[in-house]
Amino acid sequence: MAFTACLLAAANAGESLPTNAVAIVGRLASPKARVVVVEEQGAIVSFNPNLQVIRRMVDRGLTNLTLQPTPQAAWRSLVSPEDVVGLKVYSVPGATSGTRPAVVEGVVQSLLDAGQAPARVIVWDRQIGPLRLAGYFTLAERYGIRIAASTETGYDTNYFYDSAFIGQPVWGDHEFGQRGPGIGRKSYVSRLVTREMTKIINLTPLLNHNMAGVSGNLFSLAMGSVDNTVRFMNDPRQLALAVPEIYALPVLGDRVALNIVDALLAQYHGEARSLLHYTAALNQLRFSVDPVALDVLSIQELERRREFAETPAAKPDLQLYQNAALVEIGVSNPQFIEVEWVK
Repeated sequence: MAFTACLLAAANAGESLPTNAVAIVGRLASPKARVVVVEEQGAIVSFNPNLQVIRRMVDRGLTNLTLQPTPQAAWRSLVSPEDVVGLKVYSVPGATSGTRPAVVEGVVQSLLDAGQAPARVIVWDRQIGPLRLAGYFTLAERYGIRIAASTETGYDTNYFYDSAFIGQPVWGDHEFGQRGPGIGRKSYVSRLVTREMTKIINLTPLLNHNMAGVSGNLFSLAMGSVDNTVRFMNDPRQLALAVPEIYALPVLGDRVALNIVDALLAQYHGEARSLLHYTAALNQLRFSVDPVALDVLSIQELERRREFAETPAAKPDLQLYQNAALVEIGVSNPQFIEVEWVK
């Protein structure tokens, strides 16, 4: 991991890599990723999700991905009853364009049916307000699970991302109001991640992001788990470096057990806003243990939708995902992504 991180830094600084380093990077990119896509018509109708259909899709996705005979066995291959499972959602765009509560509910039902105690399930995001507005508190009351926000639990000074790209901490950041050498270099990991959960399941929408390409697994988890992120949001090059390096922190990335893309709808313009006239119904859920592969496929899908709708192409910079492959988070080359369709 350390060697590949050095390669990442050199590549992004514009330095030429030696021949043997290029060969090593090539070998790192060669492992294949598996993605299971479950598609069922009627999963969403007039922008309204059908929970009964979604629940079936969740169970089929789990068993096909893990090659286990039952959803219960599938879950037990991913998490244990002793784990505190954090379901990371992307709630800022709301219930229609963000991670849809019905998809999360289908996952929660399946997880609880497998024997996970409700008290050991947390639905979380960066801020509590969007979670409330999207309807997640109602879901939590229904099943006895928890809702939490990473910004409200404070930050763990033992775990951080250190970058020479200095930021100006804002209210809520650990170093807000502090002065002195090195202030603004670090992004601290939320205590919600380091102290309150042992496994993470990413649930992200198929929604464009103007800089990252997609509001996907890498961007959502990395930027939702640490403070002092404003410094990256207006600089594509720094975002492409920071997101994979934050995700690669063992306290964060090593806890991810599963990634699910809520592809019931594909919104190809709008980012944090719900723009349904730039939305196509796919009726899909996508499953993988590889977050990079899912995000790359999502970016390709969004570009196809833009072309079909004859709207301006986004032409996203894929450097973020190439960097993620360099630090061995997953596979960014579509040639090495195996997609299995379940209909």
